[in-house]
Amino acid sequence: MKFKSDLEIAQENVMSHIKDVAAKLNIEEDHLEMYGKYKSKLPLDLIDDNKVAQSNLILVSAITPTPAGEGKTTTSIGLNEGLNRLKKKSVVVLREPSLGPVFGIKGGAAGGGYSQVVPMEDINLHFTGDFAAIEKANNLLSALIDNNMQSRSKSLGLDPRKIYWKRVMDMNDRSLRDITIGLGGVGNGIPRQDGFNITPASEVMAILCMSQNRTDLKEKLGNIFVGYTVDRKPVFARDLKAEGAMALLLKDAIKPNLVQTLEGNPAIIHGGPFANIAQGTNTIIATKMGMSLADYVVTEAGFGADLGAEKFLNIKCQSAGLKPKAMVLVATVRALRHHGGAPKEEYNTASLERVQRGIENLEKHIENAKKFGLNPVVSINHFTTDTDEEVNFIIERCAALGVKAVLATGWADGGKGTEALAQAVIDEIEGGKNEFTPLYSWDEAVKTKIERIAKEIYGADGVDYSKKAMADLKMIEDLGMSALPVCMAKTQKSFSDNEALIGRPRGFRISVREFEIARGAGFIIPILGVMMRMPGLPATPASEGMDIDENGVITGLS
Repeated sequence: MKFKSDLEIAQENVMSHIKDVAAKLNIEEDHLEMYGKYKSKLPLDLIDDNKVAQSNLILVSAITPTPAGEGKTTTSIGLNEGLNRLKKKSVVVLREPSLGPVFGIKGGAAGGGYSQVVPMEDINLHFTGDFAAIEKANNLLSALIDNNMQSRSKSLGLDPRKIYWKRVMDMNDRSLRDITIGLGGVGNGIPRQDGFNITPASEVMAILCMSQNRTDLKEKLGNIFVGYTVDRKPVFARDLKAEGAMALLLKDAIKPNLVQTLEGNPAIIHGGPFANIAQGTNTIIATKMGMSLADYVVTEAGFGADLGAEKFLNIKCQSAGLKPKAMVLVATVRALRHHGGAPKEEYNTASLERVQRGIENLEKHIENAKKFGLNPVVSINHFTTDTDEEVNFIIERCAALGVKAVLATGWADGGKGTEALAQAVIDEIEGGKNEFTPLYSWDEAVKTKIERIAKEIYGADGVDYSKKAMADLKMIEDLGMSALPVCMAKTQKSFSDNEALIGRPRGFRISVREFEIARGAGFIIPILGVMMRMPGLPATPASEGMDIDENGVITGLS
């Protein structure tokens, strides 16, 4: 049986005008800043902290994923559809897709099947220009840094060997990871080593996601740590008088974007950091916007719960004063086969034995969720290759752990296929037993915070530090930044920092290679193993299968 592609399903959908979607959230048309008929920016004055405190926040995360992902966004959208079908006033709040995965291997981030947000093509491409604005703000600071080094009258005395700020672009381009700039004579600047990160890894992206308003945004932008002068004095973006112009470039990007699901329900999309190299959650502003407008808010955190969910709970929730009322863990039978030892070509081959071995991965994520005071609901994202005995085994094993597991068919059936999941989430919230508790206090020593995550969340025996990491730690202490939370940069393919260790690895240690400082965003980044903050394209990029015809009809986008 041939299934329609996500793009075909999205293109067949008849969308409502965005003003009609907004009306479901009691937003008047005059409050909308429309980008055509189907997209709109929302003004920040719609946020109401009193309503935020009364709303039910639901976090969707997942087990350790296979390369294609396990369907968190699809599940989040489907759950929102299901809640609305059960007559709950609900909105889904998601991240914006990066062009890197869109043209690379993973695809877009608009959901899939009959659980999508639309207009899918716009969302997966340039959308409302937020990523472009973030790039410009980031690269303005880069230009100001190099201009200051060139200046004779206003030079801060920056040491070209001690500049930590990098340029960004939203594309997988490995050739730009390490470059030399300023060649060609004195008129072209000071020669120095530089490099590019991908836009989701930009600290400006992180700052946008962690800011609560424009004043907070400017303060955080000013706090960006740039590097050192030749006499070892720290330099921040505010020393270059950069924060005002950077905030100006973000004047529209700071406003959340309103779109719709295939069933015409509201969806808010804003911000797009990756979860393996950044904090992996949408903006605080978007989350609070959703909570101001709806009784139930479904949001997702990237990759497995050891990454996105851990950062959502320890960094975002503590920073913004948010308390999720429920957590959903997305699992797939094929991922459990993978963790049970199935090679890639056998992910879709039924094997109860492999699922029985791989269930340890799901069990560890359940155990971790409970450490935060959250009893998760497990959503089994259905694939046609699943067997009843495999699904029933997962349901029974979860029940033995005191966790409800529900088969969700949102990809094939939209909201109709997620009503049972929605009811299970409602029951968990109304049970009133969940009480969110962070894993660590920000005031603890940096090594203590890292060790807590490594041992409690990853299951490691301990943490090793390279010489460079130890030197970076000394720098962090000297700069007075030890009381910041930690945002771990780690492979998404394993609980460990070794992607080959699938399932629930035991008897391992993690290695911190170095640190990056995101003083503006308000966290420090321990980098575990070899992590690329500028990914490369695969041998056969997804872009090779994409096209657009004379009538503007797009094909090959996923």
